[in-house]
Amino acid sequence: MSIGAGEPHQNAQGDAQAGAPRRATISDVAREAGTGKTSISRYLNGELSVLSPDLRARIEAAIERLDYRPNQMARGLKRGRNRLLGLLLADLANPYSVEVLQGVESACHALGYMPLICHAANEVDMERRYLQLLTTYRVEGVIVNALGVRESMLKPVGSGGIPAVLVDRTVDGLDADVVGLDNAAAVRLGVEHLLERGYDDLVFVVQPFEHVSSRREREAAFRHATQAARQDGLRHATHVLDLREEDTVAPALEALDAHLAEAAKRGARCALFAANAPVALRLALHLKARFGAQWPQQVGLIAIDDPEWAELAGITTIRQPTREIGYRAVEFLHERIEGAAPAARAAAFPGELVVRASTLG
Repeated sequence: MSIGAGEPHQNAQGDAQAGAPRRATISDVAREAGTGKTSISRYLNGELSVLSPDLRARIEAAIERLDYRPNQMARGLKRGRNRLLGLLLADLANPYSVEVLQGVESACHALGYMPLICHAANEVDMERRYLQLLTTYRVEGVIVNALGVRESMLKPVGSGGIPAVLVDRTVDGLDADVVGLDNAAAVRLGVEHLLERGYDDLVFVVQPFEHVSSRREREAAFRHATQAARQDGLRHATHVLDLREEDTVAPALEALDAHLAEAAKRGARCALFAANAPVALRLALHLKARFGAQWPQQVGLIAIDDPEWAELAGITTIRQPTREIGYRAVEFLHERIEGAAPAARAAAFPGELVVRASTLG
């Protein structure tokens, strides 16, 4: 369910005029079963031990005959619960976000929640507006995978008593559960693979990372892994590729081309390590345009994230268990909604190396 979408509304009179059958009510079930509404409520709330076997059977039969379907939203609001979870996503165009969403929806279905999906389209102002809007919907919890969220923006959520779980990235100053990839281990896995394949000039290519914790962690892990390798002649560098600022992309790719040309003069084997799938796609398209279809013979390429197109393009990746990440985020949120109050937790999932032609040149 996405905020902003609505369904045409008809009142009871309009429905009756249209000939729509009247839905059975709890009073109808009580009359059919020969009991009171209190007993029906107890049955619906699972308080079966206080009802006799005969009464339980009569209620069950009445519900089936009348095709009674309780209004879960109304029941939830009466108990101060509405079973709504907010999901704030930075970029639904990113395959990572789509697969996390699939895990969230699966867990919501299993645990009886309805997700409200808010797509911020990588706009900080939209993230702020959606967070404010989610509080007006009185959601029971919020899952946040956003670009520029600050602690102050989350105060209406975290400090307002609404539990929050962060996906993929932390927020400075906010003490909340976090679910995502074990970035250090994933980057180390990728660097080790490149070194084993004989690459001795490694370039980490990342979008601006100062304000995004997962990007900072991956860039720092890359520097640590290459320095720890202590391999004679190994060179390493970081290049920033800002995909949101199109006028800066061409100069950044030109700088990368200069690095590749200089490495080739030295006889070095150069490999690019993309911090995520959007960066990897832009690099793969650029390398193909420059070197042709046989570009992996000129330069290696590995990426974190494993979108479907990576297999078609033959890109070596470090696959994230994205659906499991989304599922675990809902589980964490559910536990807090139900009253669990442990210290903030971090679930860091391991990545899986998927070797393809782009690092076999």
